[in-house]
Amino acid sequence: MKPTQSRRDFIRMSAAGVAGAVILTQYGCIPKAGSTEKAAVVDPKSFGLGLQLYTIRDAMAADVPGSLKKVSEIGYQQLELAGYANGKFYGYDPVEFRKLVEGLGMEILSSHTQVEAQGITLENATKMAEDHAKLGVKYCIQPWVVEEARTSIASYQKMAADWNKVGEIMKTYDIQFGYHNHNFEFDTIEGKVPYYDVFMVELDPSLVTMEIDLFWVTKAGQNPVEMFNRYPGRFQLFHMKDMFTREEPFFHTNTKDFAPVGEGFIDFKAILAAKETAGMKYMIVEQDRTEDGKPFEAIQKSMTNLTTKILA
Repeated sequence: MKPTQSRRDFIRMSAAGVAGAVILTQYGCIPKAGSTEKAAVVDPKSFGLGLQLYTIRDAMAADVPGSLKKVSEIGYQQLELAGYANGKFYGYDPVEFRKLVEGLGMEILSSHTQVEAQGITLENATKMAEDHAKLGVKYCIQPWVVEEARTSIASYQKMAADWNKVGEIMKTYDIQFGYHNHNFEFDTIEGKVPYYDVFMVELDPSLVTMEIDLFWVTKAGQNPVEMFNRYPGRFQLFHMKDMFTREEPFFHTNTKDFAPVGEGFIDFKAILAAKETAGMKYMIVEQDRTEDGKPFEAIQKSMTNLTTKILA
């Protein structure tokens, strides 16, 4: 998600309550020269790709049904939400929103919500789990850590302890809790790297999975495949996000270098070759922002590149 002040405002608001329709060919399905055989028609939904709806947040704020219809027509099958507040999702009752999505031939896979680092209550965590269970989600994801909570290892340790408690509650509702990284978790604090020295050590793998954002780990100078080999089976969700620029590792989140998947330099094929080691179950496209302000064109490019080049 977009890691700017507006992003933090967006998360806090969410915390308050606790195109082309079909891609016609794949490269592997193009008939040989001189052949009269017609190219196979491929339904992009057969790839089971997900979209993080934060990518189209402005459109969702203006027109929920129309925006979801466009997403379905492009070929996304799974949705990851980013609009939970006051027990509702994008202003809809959970059952109503689920009906709307399923009526468009899609499923709600996951939801980004927020458990702030200063602590949790069992009551709030349970309410969050109940609301998400009504959606039928498989995952509920903590997507962000407020800046003031990133100042000490002790603060990160408290987060891990709290998130294990949330994971226990979610598990009783058949929901897997998880954490979505940025790049700041890989900076050194008090001689330690929070992602490796706290989260991967103190988060219970049975209660909290990792949603790895391939853009942010790359910006932090990390190699995703090496991470999978080091912590096999810990990464059930992949955020598929590309970048235009190769640069030295950094740990601030002030960047605009977001690209449609397959338009930048990240080697997704090499990363996906290690998906079984990672424990990956789902791929979710996200693009925090677009320079031209046309997110639907961007998610169409990501879909086309994934289904005709990267996954073909």
